[in-house]
Order: sequence, then C-alpha cells, then structure tokens
Amino acid sequence: MDNRRSVILVTDGDDYARRSIEYVAKAVGGRCISHSHGNPTVLDGPQIVKLIKKASHDPVFVMFDDSGFVGEGAGEKALKYVACHQDIHVLGVIAVAAKTRQSEWTKVNVCIDREGELTPFGVDKYGLPEMDVGRLNGDTVYCLDELNIPIIVGIGDVGKMAKMDDLEKGSPITMKAVELIMERSGYRVKRQAE
Repeated sequence: MDNRRSVILVTDGDDYARRSIEYVAKAVGGRCISHSHGNPTVLDGPQIVKLIKKASHDPVFVMFDDSGFVGEGAGEKALKYVACHQDIHVLGVIAVAAKTRQSEWTKVNVCIDREGELTPFGVDKYGLPEMDVGRLNGDTVYCLDELNIPIIVGIGDVGKMAKMDDLEKGSPITMKAVELIMERSGYRVKRQAE
C-alpha cells in the first residue's frame, strides 16, 4: 500500500498566490500548506514535509518562491527536498512565469494562457503566449528539469494575469492547471459545491 502524500507544487508564494491556492485547494477537496507561502520561501524542506504529513487529507498544495534570486534560492532548495522525499508523491507542478533578471527557465509539458486555452508555447507572467515551444521563463523553475515530475503545467502569475485569474472570478486559470494535473495523474477531482 502506498502511504505517500499526494502533492501539487506551485512555484509562486506571494499573497495573491496564497489566496488563490487556498481557494483552489478547498474547491477540489485538498489542503493548502498556507505556511509555505512567502516571497521568498521562509520554511526549509524538512519543515514543509512535516506540515504536509500533518495535513488532514490529499491532495496537498505547497508553494515555493525565490523572490527573483538568481540561481538556486531558498524556494528551489525546499522544492527539491520535498519533490525527492520518499514520503511524497508529486502529482505535478504549476510552473509560474515571471520576469527574471537572468532568464531562468524550464521545460513544460503544456501551458495555459490567460484565456484558459492550452498551448504548446510558453506564456509570460501576464499569461500571454511567447515564442518558445515547451519552455517557460520563471523565478523558481530552474531546478524542475532535474526532477522526475510527471507533468509540469506553465501559467502566468497566479491570481493576477491582468485580472484574468482574479480570485473574485474563482482563479480560473489556476483551477484549470490543477484540474489538468489531477486528471493526467489519475487523481480523482472532487469539487465541492460552489
């Protein structure tokens, strides 16, 4: 029997992201580790794994943020630790686009633009398609290529994207990314009544 916790990782941790991820987690019947938010991430990997294990049920949503730090920052160190932990089963990653000073990027399986359309092209922080296929520029994404992640979905800035992902609208782009990850992973989506 597999006792690992099922987790969705999100490479953003500001207040907008926290509110949207909390909302989406509740809507799909999951739990959000709100203490993992921060810009940059303040908790380390072992602390986050302890919080994941204490969550009442899956899927568990965890946020990571490097706050524009070039190279491997606190968010990426924590993300790598969590993703590689033997008690964690990563369902997928929501890779969040950002304007980075040193253009860190990752390969993505698919992106969702701010209109909610799936696209093979990367998107920018506003959710607008870019020129590169299968590639997303971001802040806390550099380490993702080193990890064994089943699906990486790229989106613009969580809870923002020129108000197209606004919480008052139900963060529809973030919700679609989560539903896609859960569908592709085989995890059952149990949306609560709205």
